[in-house]
Amino acid sequence: MAITAAMVKELREMTGAGMMDCKKALNETNGNMDESVEFLRKNGQAKAEKKASRIAAEGLCMVVTKDDQTAAVVEVNSETDFVAKNATFQEFVKAVATQAVNSDAADMDAFMAEKWNEDASKTVSEALVEKVAVIGENLKIRRFEKVVAEHGCVVPYVHGGGRIGVIVDADTDVVNDTVKEAMHNIAMQIAALNPKYVSRDEVSADYIAHEKEILLAQIMNDPKESQKPEKVINGMIEGRISKELKEVCLVDQVYVKAEDGKQTVAKYLEEVSKAVGGTVKVKRFVRFETGEGLEKKQEDFAAEVAAQMNA
Repeated sequence: MAITAAMVKELREMTGAGMMDCKKALNETNGNMDESVEFLRKNGQAKAEKKASRIAAEGLCMVVTKDDQTAAVVEVNSETDFVAKNATFQEFVKAVATQAVNSDAADMDAFMAEKWNEDASKTVSEALVEKVAVIGENLKIRRFEKVVAEHGCVVPYVHGGGRIGVIVDADTDVVNDTVKEAMHNIAMQIAALNPKYVSRDEVSADYIAHEKEILLAQIMNDPKESQKPEKVINGMIEGRISKELKEVCLVDQVYVKAEDGKQTVAKYLEEVSKAVGGTVKVKRFVRFETGEGLEKKQEDFAAEVAAQMNA
């Protein structure tokens, strides 16, 4: 069967694959469009496997809300920042986030095995493989988290065009624009200062004991501080622990918009509660930052060109 330019164009529009790949697929399947799509999917999977060893540490975090009570944040990685800015990639990340907000999956394995919301004939994993073939880079759906408010609302925030995604779960008697604005401000605080806990109540006794042990060792290794009375040393340790907790506990942090530069987040929430005539607290929060904890590839283009010239 003669393969026409129109057939190649149609297959390319259906799959996003390259023109020569489409022509080859049509030739291999004698012009059968469905078989050509399947051929490209299989070919795409082979390409994806080759790319799977590449480090994907760029990408996007995205938050999608279903209603005032339900939201999900996802991190999808790419190899380069260039792809992270690509509209096709961004649309895919949004689709993954939408999948997550409607998902009941308990972990990544279950999530990846789910039927893809945009095409029930494939799984989330298969949709990812196809996108790898289209974009031409290793992509990875790294993580997701769904938050459902039990008493109040959820408020999303995305910083830096998708570098950081935050969801705040507000425990509140009142849900209105004032409360949502306050939670948006809190979400900005979380994005900027990266607290680890909502309050000291969440900090384990083991963590405190471990930190005290380290601080004591530091003091005892200091010729001057080690000579101080035990009571003074204990006071120094408590003071340093308190300072550390003020940095890692959200409600103890200085509120970033505090006019006096001293107001804590806890005091700000008290102010908001008084203004709306109810109790407004932060129950929990989720903060994803793109690539955190991942080793990023260090590009050395001069060395790469030199290696190719000497090959």
